Amino acid sequence: MDHILLTRSLFGMTMAFHIIFATLGVGLPLMIMISEICYLRTKDSDYATMAKRWTKGLGVLIGVAIPSGTIAGVQLSILWPGFMKVVGEVIALPFQIEIFAFFLEALFLSIYVYGAARLSSRMRLVSVTLVAIGATLSAVLITDVHTFESTPQGFTIKNGQITDVDPWIAFFNPGFFTNALHVIFSAYMTGAFVLASIAAYRMLQHKTSPKEYNFYQKALMMTIVVGSISSLLTALNGHEAGQVLYRHNPERLAAGEGLFRTTAYAPLALGGIPDPETGTVKYAIEIPWMLSFLANNRFDTVVKGLYDFPRNMWPPLYIHSMFNGMVMIGGLLIFLPLVPWMLKKIYRYEKFPRWVLWCFVPSGILSVLAIEFGWIYSCVGRQPWTIYRIQLTKHAATATENVGIFFVLFLGMYLLLCAATLVVFRYYFKRHPLASELAGVEVKE
Repeated sequence: MDHILLTRSLFGMTMAFHIIFATLGVGLPLMIMISEICYLRTKDSDYATMAKRWTKGLGVLIGVAIPSGTIAGVQLSILWPGFMKVVGEVIALPFQIEIFAFFLEALFLSIYVYGAARLSSRMRLVSVTLVAIGATLSAVLITDVHTFESTPQGFTIKNGQITDVDPWIAFFNPGFFTNALHVIFSAYMTGAFVLASIAAYRMLQHKTSPKEYNFYQKALMMTIVVGSISSLLTALNGHEAGQVLYRHNPERLAAGEGLFRTTAYAPLALGGIPDPETGTVKYAIEIPWMLSFLANNRFDTVVKGLYDFPRNMWPPLYIHSMFNGMVMIGGLLIFLPLVPWMLKKIYRYEKFPRWVLWCFVPSGILSVLAIEFGWIYSCVGRQPWTIYRIQLTKHAATATENVGIFFVLFLGMYLLLCAATLVVFRYYFKRHPLASELAGVEVKE
């Protein structure tokens, strides 16, 4: 395998693993915070139990996210020395601020977990709110470095030397706010639907008692409402993200949509296989004029096609499938929660039909897949650049040749961590069944 491709694959594998735990580490604190709010308003101990059990799960996930994130940081320095030189001189600010965001999250998570028995319900809410804020800020700050790679500014390079550095201009690059919101909304969506998936699955099990069923039904209703709203906000924000691509990364927009010829009234291609020889997307379903509208809010907007750029500057065309997968899953997750709501309104169901619950079981996995597809689309779509139109990937990568050995070693380690995570979850929740907690939950007022 090509050395550069292997280096990218190793770091890509690390990020694909880490992003699952990091995303849930942002989404779950929001759900815990909402459950604390529900308990504070209703005094229903089921919501206190939700917060307690979800917090245990969050602790396990953060326990994996921290070492995997540390590995990603080390790999950045080892695998991408050329890129890290620019980071150190131009865009180190988000990394520095993120230390304080992580400290905020870790401090108040410790207070929330270990001081729960001594805190009032209001102070628990304050603590978990600060956990959610810290986790969200961490995600936004780390993502800002990634956004800078696509919309770099705040410095110039003269004769190979970095000059005229303004770290705040680099920090607030053109894609900052749009991508920050996209990361936040998609993380909230993922956290909600993963919990909805678990609740729906438990409701389908015949051994679930009526009291447990009622508990999971409350959890399901809460999570699908948050998940649906977050999915809708992600989609609306995605429209703005498409406009950022139109203005700053036209090659990625064209590759993602399989658009080869510059055209006005450009159609949106769903599905299909991009064919650079014919300049079409085979087997695609086209929505007339929609790409032009998404790009600039006008149906007659002229959108640049890939033929306007040198072939060696094209991103890999398979990102079209990544973009389609992300969009279709996101659309499904917006409308899926409407099914139980409509059934409840029309047929006055007290319990959802089993087929409805089965629809929600895969929603957690689908939301995680949407995150992975979006990350691949964003990172691979920037190729062949590490810093768009400034630094090529081949100039940023390490010259070390034995990357393949590390790829195998890290793959084995990630598989081991996945297995260990599942074992810990199974062990803990088997030792602490829901029935016993519902029977004896103790909450300090």
